[in-house]
Amino acid sequence: VQLQASGGGLVQDGGSLRLSCAASGYIFNSYAIAWFRQAPGKDREFVSSITFGGASTHYADSVKGRFTISRDNAKNTLYLQMNDLKSEDTAVYYCAKDSSPNFHGGMDYWGKGTQVTVSS
Repeated sequence: VQLQASGGGLVQDGGSLRLSCAASGYIFNSYAIAWFRQAPGKDREFVSSITFGGASTHYADSVKGRFTISRDNAKNTLYLQMNDLKSEDTAVYYCAKDSSPNFHGGMDYWGKGTQVTVSS
């Protein structure tokens, strides 16, 4: 299993970025998948998840209304559209595969992260 996140970068406060996570090595449309992030000096935290077919999504309160998770099962790719970015969104963002079709938090594979830096 491989998960490759991309799309990070440096953006100004209030700006937007779209992260992608290309998945391979497993049946992508059979499992939930999620985004997590880790800021310097802080624990890794949940950002957003999406079920196997995309019908159900969940968000951390801190990003609700600003971030949108989606997936393209035909392309084996997960996305995170991030709008109205704030300095507190600065972190390394990781995609992770759940071990079940619906999000239960049992992440069994993690990708290497992509850095998002928001400057004020």
